[in-house]
Amino acid sequence: MKGKDHHYIPNPKQFTHEIVEETKVLRNGIAEGITHIHYPLDLRHNNYLKSLSRNLHDLLEKKLWLKILISMGLGILFGLFLGPLGGYVDPVSAEIIGEWVALPGYIFLALLKMIVIPLVFASIILGVASQSMSELKKTGLLTAVYFIMTTAIATSIGLGMALYIQPGRFISGDLIESTLGGEVQAVSTGLSFDPSVLNSPSLLVGSLFPSNPLGAMVNGEMLQVVFIAIIIGVALVSLDKGQSTPMVSFLNSVQSICMTVVKWSMSLAPIAVFGLLTKFTIKLGIDALMGMAVYVGTVLASLVLLMCLNLLIIFFVARCNPFDFLKSIRDVLLLAFSTSSSAAVMPLTLKTAEENLGVRPSISQFVIPLGATANMNGTALYQGVATVFLAEVFGIHLGPFQLLIVMVMAVAASIGTPSIPGVGIIVLAMILGSVGIPTSGIALIMGVDRILDMCRTAVNVAGDLVTCKVMDRLLREKAEKNIKTDADLMASESSNV
Repeated sequence: MKGKDHHYIPNPKQFTHEIVEETKVLRNGIAEGITHIHYPLDLRHNNYLKSLSRNLHDLLEKKLWLKILISMGLGILFGLFLGPLGGYVDPVSAEIIGEWVALPGYIFLALLKMIVIPLVFASIILGVASQSMSELKKTGLLTAVYFIMTTAIATSIGLGMALYIQPGRFISGDLIESTLGGEVQAVSTGLSFDPSVLNSPSLLVGSLFPSNPLGAMVNGEMLQVVFIAIIIGVALVSLDKGQSTPMVSFLNSVQSICMTVVKWSMSLAPIAVFGLLTKFTIKLGIDALMGMAVYVGTVLASLVLLMCLNLLIIFFVARCNPFDFLKSIRDVLLLAFSTSSSAAVMPLTLKTAEENLGVRPSISQFVIPLGATANMNGTALYQGVATVFLAEVFGIHLGPFQLLIVMVMAVAASIGTPSIPGVGIIVLAMILGSVGIPTSGIALIMGVDRILDMCRTAVNVAGDLVTCKVMDRLLREKAEKNIKTDADLMASESSNV
């Protein structure tokens, strides 16, 4: 505390402790007949160390992102120590140790995955039911258009970067031969395109509405759960308040229970990240990344461009400082990077949107669960890069029509992609088959997919939070304009009277 004369008043306990220490020094000096007292250097050093230790403890206690970052670094180092690079433990024992070290990570992911379905279900219904029918039309239409546009732009960035850098030129024939054997020679250089793939939208729409809603929840069919929740939410908006209140109260309780489980699981986050990255590093090793460096660099550079686009949208559309935005979401981005699952971190994403970014719950509870399933910008971008890369590896030329098909398939597939680790490879296989590229080429990129999956998941989550902020800003401005217009109209009518 500082007064008007700017004299510092110390903490009473600390002040008393310092007086006691100084008294001891003075007493010892008098006993030894010393007239000039010099405080021991080690006493001042100990006080400094105690202060530094206290500050570090407070930093680690309050900053989840720092704990996760430290855990990531320690996990990678420990994995390298146990893996082939270290050579201190045989591979079989190292894999067993990695599995046991990753046990807290499995528990962490299991806790979060356990509540994903009920949380998505409750959050979307509450997000829809908290709006009027006119607001719902605006929110739903704006969000859908935004998702489609940004996903198409992300895919275009991936295709453009891959066509410009041409990462497939840097893969040697020996690597392909050793990875795929004789399958490469069997590939035809012509492009085969199956027109039946154009019928996939009708098949997709047919699978959106399950005959058994409970079965969709049990089986974890996220896209179907989202559509069920939207339909129930719209139905609740249409009901009288007396009829909808019991259901809304029940769903509020479900959501509160889920967020309590999130709070418990977050205490495990740093240990979980350490274990998961240790296991990942043991399995991947350092050599697997070397031969795919250009491909990995192309994907990462494309993701950086997409992230820069998100920050430009935040600055120009949401009118928010990009650096403040990144600071507010760093915890959830690091966790998304570590877990490779936007669904697993969705509870924290909701909390971040509402508490750190100030997004209204009616917006966040609609956009975040929907975005975890339908807004996979990073995944769509990755699929564009991977498709061009494998086409170059196999010597297949992709013309404008084929690139358009890749873009349409990537956008459509990313909208229905489950938000779980590694699913991008499954979707990639479908896209490769649609433009005549052998799906066996996926074996080339499997070794480095995990690290890329982690990066694109972080970008996916960032995209969901950007969407939240943008929708909140746009809809708030529209509401304010409507209120101002109504006020002006009433004022003009009163003046005429």
